[in-house]
Amino acid sequence: MKRSVASVTSAPRLRVLWSFARPHRRTLLHGLALALVASALGLATPMVTKQVLDALGDGASLAGPVAVLLVLLVAGGAVAYWQWIILGAMGERVVLDARESLVRHLLRAAVPGVTRRPPGELVTRVTSDTVLLREAAAESLVGLVNGSVTLVGSLVLMAFLDPVLLGTTLVAICLVALAFVFLMPGIAHAQERAQEHVGGLGGTLEGALRAIRTVKSHRAEERMADRILADARASAEHGVRAVRREALAWTTAWTGVNLAVITVLAVGAWRVGQGQLEVSGLIAFLLYAFALMEPVTELSQNVTSLQSGVAAAERIRQTDALPLEERAGRAAAARVTAQRTAASAGARGDDARGVGVRGDDTPVLLFRDVTASHAPGAPPAVRGVDLAVPRRGHLAIVGPSGAGKTTLLSLVLRFLEPTGGELLLDGRPYRDLAPADVRARLAYVEQDTPVVPGTLRDNLLLARPDATEAELRAVLRDVRLDERVAALDEGLDTPLATASVSGGERQRVALARALLATPDVLLLDEATAQLDGLTEAAVHDCVRARARDGAVVTVAHRLSTVVDADTIVVMENGRVRAQGGHRELLATDELYRELVESLRMDAGIA
Repeated sequence: MKRSVASVTSAPRLRVLWSFARPHRRTLLHGLALALVASALGLATPMVTKQVLDALGDGASLAGPVAVLLVLLVAGGAVAYWQWIILGAMGERVVLDARESLVRHLLRAAVPGVTRRPPGELVTRVTSDTVLLREAAAESLVGLVNGSVTLVGSLVLMAFLDPVLLGTTLVAICLVALAFVFLMPGIAHAQERAQEHVGGLGGTLEGALRAIRTVKSHRAEERMADRILADARASAEHGVRAVRREALAWTTAWTGVNLAVITVLAVGAWRVGQGQLEVSGLIAFLLYAFALMEPVTELSQNVTSLQSGVAAAERIRQTDALPLEERAGRAAAARVTAQRTAASAGARGDDARGVGVRGDDTPVLLFRDVTASHAPGAPPAVRGVDLAVPRRGHLAIVGPSGAGKTTLLSLVLRFLEPTGGELLLDGRPYRDLAPADVRARLAYVEQDTPVVPGTLRDNLLLARPDATEAELRAVLRDVRLDERVAALDEGLDTPLATASVSGGERQRVALARALLATPDVLLLDEATAQLDGLTEAAVHDCVRARARDGAVVTVAHRLSTVVDADTIVVMENGRVRAQGGHRELLATDELYRELVESLRMDAGIA
């Protein structure tokens, strides 16, 4: 269904666009004032031309009128030049402000909100949509006002010259206006749909490039290209529809104005012959009629640009509305307030002593009846979890796929907020702590171990930017990367693109980064999965050393991790099924024995 012009540029939608331009309103008004001055100078030109013709007919001096024409020309050029610079610079500032706001918001947003959308789509919002926003916020708003004033001014001066010819001109203008009212909503809708498909293309392409090895190994290049190009074709299809409507609108406008000029010429010539109009007046009127094309063009261009900008502004604001982690934390606190127990109140009573000064008998992390889901309305990923993480030692979490192991780590890191129960850090409820305060005590090595854009040094210093060169060398030696780094031409300053390092090297870089932070709790999501035996043994030495001074929590899938752990937690269907030592669980828990068998552990090793 086609939308009306009112729905496309309704007040609420325009307010969204205005929210981006509002901080620059003084500059916008300055640019508008210059635009109006330039238009006024342009409107004066035909009248001065009339004076030149009158002086020519009367035999008077032409010096004065010609000098005025030259002044109008120079002044108009100077004003237009200054206006162009002001509005162009303002447009770039609007884009910069929008991009800065989006980038900072995306990086501060709660993890579930960001991960539900393809990264490429979010990138499109920051890159492509902000360009459309610039044209609308900096140019279209001024252009609409200026074009309207110029159009009205032209018509007023034309009425002063000859009301009869003005009536003839107004008929043509009304026909052009009706055509635009009919065509513009379809143009805006087609452009909006085209931009939506560009976002989809970006999302799919980003995912395909991230998995390029998988795509190629399965000979799926053509199939993946077809899937990506489906959005490109859809965008092009909607773009062609917009172009066709724009072409019809422009042709109608051009034809209408030129028809008005021909009609004015015919009627004006007849009125001159009747002695009802001077030749100079007819020429001045024709100049205004020719000039009508400019404000009509300006208005139609800016209406189209405004509609695209409004749609882009709404998409940007939708992304900008992703909940921040602080907001997510407060929402979770409100949900669990009613569940607080006398025990948690007692723990809060000790809060005056602060985080990090509890006795060794106090768990560094404590889960109390924690339930959590990955999305609103989704079934719980974990439910009723009670778990204490000792201040020192190695705790391994095992279980079948989908048991909720990684979800526990997400809860600890506050990537996910509980829907029931609560977590405590050193006896303090998470809801009383900012996410940054929690993460300052933690270090995390995720299973996929992505490389952060930048150099090897940038990656290592991500959590602790003040680390010394000696400390960097030490952690690299601990994870057996020192020789590899020494062989690089640029050493620590080598750009660390994902394609230039193996999976095992990425894991060791991530582990070195985590160890450099000297956390109270080291979280490992199967951080040795891609390591060879010798390197894995060195990494386990690092983990054991860390466990002597702090807590290590590992999601485990390998034999060595299970054997080394002080405590093993067995999960099933989102619940803690059992916990204890390796031998104890072998003797008491059937699921654990099955997991051990799946790891090919024989009785002699057990």
